[in-house]
Amino acid sequence: MSDEEGSKKKSKKRKSQTLGEIANIQHEGSFLIQPESKVAQLDTSQWPLLLKNFDKLNVRTTHYTPIPSGSNPLKRDIAEYVKTGFINLDKPANPSSHEVVAWIRRILRVEKTGHSGTLDPKVTGCLIVCIDRATRLVKSQQSAGKEYVGIVRLHNAIENEQQLSRALETLTGALFQRPPLIAAVKRQLRVRTVYESKLVEYDPERRLGIFWVSCEAGTYIRTLCVHIGLLLGVGGQMQELRRVRSGVLGEKDNLVTMHDVLDAQWQYDNNKDENYLRRVIFPLEKLLVSHKRLVMKDSAVNAICYGAKIMLPGLLRYEDGIEINQDIVVITTKGEAICLATALMTTAVISTCDHGVVAKIKRVIMERDTYPRKWGLGPKASQKKMLIQKGLLDKHGKPNENTPASWNQGYVDYGAAQKNVTATEIETPAKVGLCFYSQHAGSYPLLAYLWYYRGVILQNKLAIVLIRDQAFCFS
Repeated sequence: MSDEEGSKKKSKKRKSQTLGEIANIQHEGSFLIQPESKVAQLDTSQWPLLLKNFDKLNVRTTHYTPIPSGSNPLKRDIAEYVKTGFINLDKPANPSSHEVVAWIRRILRVEKTGHSGTLDPKVTGCLIVCIDRATRLVKSQQSAGKEYVGIVRLHNAIENEQQLSRALETLTGALFQRPPLIAAVKRQLRVRTVYESKLVEYDPERRLGIFWVSCEAGTYIRTLCVHIGLLLGVGGQMQELRRVRSGVLGEKDNLVTMHDVLDAQWQYDNNKDENYLRRVIFPLEKLLVSHKRLVMKDSAVNAICYGAKIMLPGLLRYEDGIEINQDIVVITTKGEAICLATALMTTAVISTCDHGVVAKIKRVIMERDTYPRKWGLGPKASQKKMLIQKGLLDKHGKPNENTPASWNQGYVDYGAAQKNVTATEIETPAKVGLCFYSQHAGSYPLLAYLWYYRGVILQNKLAIVLIRDQAFCFS
């Protein structure tokens, strides 16, 4: 027997063994997907800015078409990054806040800058300087809480430092304050809240006390020091002050000096090195990390930028703990802030409804047309465009003398201004049914009986309402 015949027999035996094993596996194996409690978890705890803990948001739907527009805030090109950023600046002593902000505008060669709340010329510390698009957040940052470390000088000696500590504890809560003479505002009595204060250190020889205070925006620490002196009966005045926190950012959150900003811009201008600018400037989304989030579909983004209502069908995810009238931030799937809004639905209502207005826009942040337009593509809108092209509607989409009657009867222009309503009493109405009209966000429901006269109600033309057993025709 030749070698070739022997190798053929061996290969046949191997094939038969392999086929036998496969047959046994097919007969003995269950080939069923067993139910498991384990679900693949995506760890988003280290994701940046507004995408942090994205997996913990409630999912309304996962069906949407991603659009290759926009970008993650940290990956914007440098020109866009600067225009949508802010600087956590360590304000130097002596220049005013207005001067410092003007210098930043000149250094970075941008159109607009704004700050998070005025600091007196001698005061140092956190001053959030917003650039171009980020200036839309200035108002919300100015009203955010502040923290200060100050030095108070007492005019006479006190028995012990416990007295000063008790005086600071007494001056917490809602306090009456009149702005000091040095302030550039109208000197009228106002109420400001001091949330917490504590004594850090007291030097009895020099009669100097270092204290920390957390307070509402607009609180005058200079006035607080005068009140401490009055409460102790020895008199006092503020010696020195530093702001250690403004809103969500403190002096440990990448605080930079004027020289850092100047050097970063010089490096970019001369060496085209943008790393220093990216370290000095933060994306505006960092200011909004404490807000509750709504995540919108990419197709709804540009409509919101143009002022459309934030509706439930465009919502992808939403956060726990949303309450009515709470300030929230609306974001894209890439983590960009679209707008600040006021919630009109709670988390519980969002989870149970399938239609309605979720929130009312407070301030649009994103530039228009960053994402493409995705409205006006439905059958009615397409038909309207065709009629405009044929001259059957005017250029604004309003009816003219050539408009077909079928369009006038079937089309409802919800954006049109409502006409003045006049009422005339009808003697013999015929009852149709009972309708409830109500709007969200706590408005009073209107209960109306709809009637029709001689069997006809023209849409948007005639409505007959029963008020106190009398029928009125509204046209």
